[in-house]
Amino acid sequence: MVGVSRTRWTSGGRSGAASPPIASRTSGFTESVIREMTRVAREHGAINLAQGFPDFAAPELLKEEAARAIAEDVNQYAVTWGAERLRRAVASTRERDYGVPVDPDREVTVTCGATEAMASALLAVAEPGDEIVVLEPFYENYGPDAVLCGARPVHVPMGRGAGLDLDRIADAFSDRTRAIILNTPNNPSGRVFSRGALEVLAELCRRHDAWAVTDEIYEHILYGGEHVPMATLEGMRERTISISGASKTFGVTGWRIGWIAAPPGVTDAIRKVHDFLTVGAPAPLQEAVAEGLERLGPEYYGGLAADYRERRDVLHEGLTRAGFRCDPPAGAYYILADFSELDDRPDDAFARWLAAEVGVAPVPGSSFFRRPEDGRSLVRFAFCKTVPVLEEAARRLAAIGGARAEESG
Repeated sequence: MVGVSRTRWTSGGRSGAASPPIASRTSGFTESVIREMTRVAREHGAINLAQGFPDFAAPELLKEEAARAIAEDVNQYAVTWGAERLRRAVASTRERDYGVPVDPDREVTVTCGATEAMASALLAVAEPGDEIVVLEPFYENYGPDAVLCGARPVHVPMGRGAGLDLDRIADAFSDRTRAIILNTPNNPSGRVFSRGALEVLAELCRRHDAWAVTDEIYEHILYGGEHVPMATLEGMRERTISISGASKTFGVTGWRIGWIAAPPGVTDAIRKVHDFLTVGAPAPLQEAVAEGLERLGPEYYGGLAADYRERRDVLHEGLTRAGFRCDPPAGAYYILADFSELDDRPDDAFARWLAAEVGVAPVPGSSFFRRPEDGRSLVRFAFCKTVPVLEEAARRLAAIGGARAEESG
């Protein structure tokens, strides 16, 4: 071929030439610290209590239905906003569990996991220059999701104890507030927001004409009390975007099946964003998740919570015996633990040391706060693992003192 030159690429860009510019929106956040700690766990052969994926089997009926759907060639695109069967199952489940009527044709969108659901929802409602209230400690995706919309995340500490600092949250609302993100049961704190607190937040949304965007992915993993969907409160059905999914309820985090229930007008906007982001979620897996929603009821969900309570108690006891300070969570499957009485390293160095020398990998606490210094004495552990694995993790954590002495010696 005459006149065609070959360009050699290096890790720094094209040889002999500057790289084209990179969008500035990515400069305000880093890659996921949670996923990074999974790589650290693999590097050191550590027990991975960093990333929240189960190490046990999904329900058999989901696996059988997924296999059946693939065998019967359910291999092509589903309807962009979700297979009809799954949308109807989502709507039926929400009405059964919470008494909220949902139109499966006009108010349900199936997404590639709750992560895509959050991004699609915020892109559908937030304009550049808007503000989105984010309670901290927070799941690390929320801030970047806001930034990608051109909005500004306004971080507000939840406050100490089990309640919320409602006065401080109220002060964060303004005429620029477009939405508040609410994650209950909460990752990473394990808090479950009370009905009274949610009613105050609902009033703030009504007063400031703001959306409540709720991440309810842990809705069935509770150890007491109740899960109160914001959409069930007075005047909130028309201003709530409710997000959930199959990942945590059915232990299928890799399937990437989530959903959104929202009023028709905003659903139309969300569906347009979802279409151009991902086209649609995996078709055969939608059939399998629909099977789970249709056939698994209160007995399954009760067993799910009981099994997680046992796992929570095993890890919590192991952490307290090892010298961490932590409270047992009220929901979700994480424990945010203070290690300040064990080690004076910052959280990121301590987390890597724990993975390399003790063989248990957590997540540095600073990744859940706007100001890193607020989480420097904290690490998060996930207990979505089998009891024997958690017992082994507790045994290893008990050896922290010996590992420190060996290191200093």
